[in-house]
Amino acid sequence: MGDEKPIQIFSNPEKNIGVNVVKSPVKLTILEMLRGSEMEFDEIVSNTGKSKSTISVHLKGLRESGIVSFKVHPKDNRKKIFYLNSKYLGSVNLSEQKEIEETQKDYLIENIVNDDGDFTVLLFHTLRSMLIQEGINIDPVLQATGVRIGNALFDSVYDDDLEIFLENISNFWQTKGLGKLSFEIGSVIKITSLDCFECQLLPKTGKPACFLDTGILEALFSEYFNQPVSVIEIQCYTMGDGKCVFEVEPRRFKSN
Repeated sequence: MGDEKPIQIFSNPEKNIGVNVVKSPVKLTILEMLRGSEMEFDEIVSNTGKSKSTISVHLKGLRESGIVSFKVHPKDNRKKIFYLNSKYLGSVNLSEQKEIEETQKDYLIENIVNDDGDFTVLLFHTLRSMLIQEGINIDPVLQATGVRIGNALFDSVYDDDLEIFLENISNFWQTKGLGKLSFEIGSVIKITSLDCFECQLLPKTGKPACFLDTGILEALFSEYFNQPVSVIEIQCYTMGDGKCVFEVEPRRFKSN
């Protein structure tokens, strides 16, 4: 049971493709690879270690459900290049279901109810903790939500001067109770967040948890630099760190 892959959830409302839940281990392996990049059929076969006939059957099923599509190779029309045709919404790991301290009454009272916080804080942290307890991962949805918020926020914090732009972001974060930000500017912009609203009271999972913040920062800096940026959280309260640290740099594309 512990070795089972988490069930993955996909959807594409723009193309009238409903929610698809994928449980097959082979399909899950294929989808994990395609989430990283487009791949030719032979590459998929080679990387899965399965037979061509097995991969062909699973790709057909993924295509029929609308999760995967393909295009003809520009230099060889006998070859197909497969890619994701749906958004990855998240996953459910049935093997991780266990009760955690952060959903218990005493923890909530001590850390949230008696901490002069408003109901939205209680709601957010309890919901996130319950999802973690049930093995439900909605990180992609949280990041997409952050991108939407960041795009809406950009005009109100923008300034031509990068240092003023960063100061405006920091002021917004602190005013809204999201945390205290500081910045180090170099080839990579390093952002440190103290008292992080998103994750400070979440269970220690050993994995980064600030996908809402990541999405907001991704949108703000992509807009500012007028090019896609990558935002990676390298430290987090949920990883046992006493702070959250993000690195922002231009997104690098694989050359063909």
